[in-house]
Amino acid sequence: MVSVVVDANKCTGCKHCSDVCPVSVFELKPVSEFKNVKNDPEVAKKFKFRDEKSIAVRGGDCILCEACLFECEGECITITDDEGHVHKSVYK
Repeated sequence: MVSVVVDANKCTGCKHCSDVCPVSVFELKPVSEFKNVKNDPEVAKKFKFRDEKSIAVRGGDCILCEACLFECEGECITITDDEGHVHKSVYK
């Protein structure tokens, strides 16, 4: 089964992952719903953090199109495929 993980410390809440995902893996939740999250200062140098963060609620539905990996400005998404290969987001 495919696993999709979002590092909430790096997520800026840009919504790009949910905008491009063809199978609706991601949902955005208010920052207040995340415990012990500290915004990554390296990401903050480049982007503004918003009032929401992404969570992979349907990671098992991922079809490995990798669209989210190229659109994620915080580079916070990691996908592990059925064979154990790890795919990480790299902002274009």
